[in-house]
Amino acid sequence: MSSSSFITTEDGNRQNMFATEAQTRLVEDYTSYSIEAEKLNGRWAMIGFIAGLGAYATTGQILPGIF
Repeated sequence: MSSSSFITTEDGNRQNMFATEAQTRLVEDYTSYSIEAEKLNGRWAMIGFIAGLGAYATTGQILPGIF
């Protein structure tokens, strides 16, 4: 490795061989957030509906143990 790839410390005698910290950036792209949330909500509703039908088909009750 060449010495130009290292960053020296303030006193100039030691080399800092640790990785530099990555720059953070804020991503404010919420354009598809509501669309994805609606898809997920719809999918969970479909799973709940199928689970309710399955419970009714197997036990004859809408909520087994309650109704």
